[in-house]
Amino acid sequence: MKVALVHDYLSSYGGAERVLEALHELFPQAPIYTSLLDLRGLGPNTKEIQQWDIRCSWLQRVPGARYLLSPLRIFAPLMFESFDLSDYDLVISSSAAYFSKAVITRPGALHIAYIHTPPRYLYGYATAFNYKKNPIIRFLGETASHFLRIVDFEVSQRPDILVANSQNVAARIKKFYRREAVVIYPPVDIEKFKSQNSKEGYYLSLGRLVRGKGTEIIVEACTKLNLSLKVAGSGPELARLKSLAGETIEFVGNVSDEERVQFLAGAKATIVASEDEDFGIVPVESMAAGTPVIAVRAGGFLETVVEGKTGEFFEGEDGQVTVESLMELLKDFDPSKYQAEDLKKQAAKFSKERFKKEILDLVAKNLKG
Repeated sequence: MKVALVHDYLSSYGGAERVLEALHELFPQAPIYTSLLDLRGLGPNTKEIQQWDIRCSWLQRVPGARYLLSPLRIFAPLMFESFDLSDYDLVISSSAAYFSKAVITRPGALHIAYIHTPPRYLYGYATAFNYKKNPIIRFLGETASHFLRIVDFEVSQRPDILVANSQNVAARIKKFYRREAVVIYPPVDIEKFKSQNSKEGYYLSLGRLVRGKGTEIIVEACTKLNLSLKVAGSGPELARLKSLAGETIEFVGNVSDEERVQFLAGAKATIVASEDEDFGIVPVESMAAGTPVIAVRAGGFLETVVEGKTGEFFEGEDGQVTVESLMELLKDFDPSKYQAEDLKKQAAKFSKERFKKEILDLVAKNLKG
């Protein structure tokens, strides 16, 4: 059986790339087709990814391509349609923002599309870049988005099977693509996370510092309550967040996998405040490390955090998340009420081994011939 993997682009390393890595472990001989490879954004994972058989689209040959990913997204479907996948029996695409699900496979081949989310920028969800501030860019962006919504619907009908990374995303798929989706939660390498009995006196925020992640709410709440907070990650929001932060807030920058484990294990709690998170791997990693989670009552967090047992939810009036709503929760938060056994048991539901088994079972059940 000849297998090909397809991925939007490889210019950073996050949850989508962890899924791709797990798929590559299942099919190590499979080439990876992608629009663009930029090793500078892959951090400590660069050495491993360099060993993969990666085949890029024509975008790779465009000077300054890594700066053009966003404006050239209107051509992304064409990039993936240009790949010749006629030799493959099984194609698994990993798609969020860049239409990798648009690839064309031969008749009789099985195409499984793992959908991290329908493109957030097309359907009104918060994104890292707010193009609407500039009226000219807003007009061009909304015109392009109208066209891309039509294309997105059309190419979403091509895969034989759509797989959603959460029930939350499955609902979006049904709403926007009018298709049912199988839910297979993304893989979390829970074995590498070790809990520790003595917690240090800090809260933790972990993730990219971009618009829509709600980090400013966490920083402001901890500043006003004079609570120790470590903020791990980097991004365009860093300067603004520092301007909001008091003396108890420490920005530690990007962290290695080893440091990530240490920070999660040592925290009193991990706080996440993303707007309608697709799934959210950080809460699962936190629970695997024996650390409870404080999360917005929305999105994928509702599928991972068990209220009162592995963490707590906060929200504001009319469902709007506010600094005050997080402050109210933090005032009475007691990390000692959560049992490491309960936290780890919940995290185990999202293990990498479970992900691999469910993918292989899906392939075996549906592969033609």
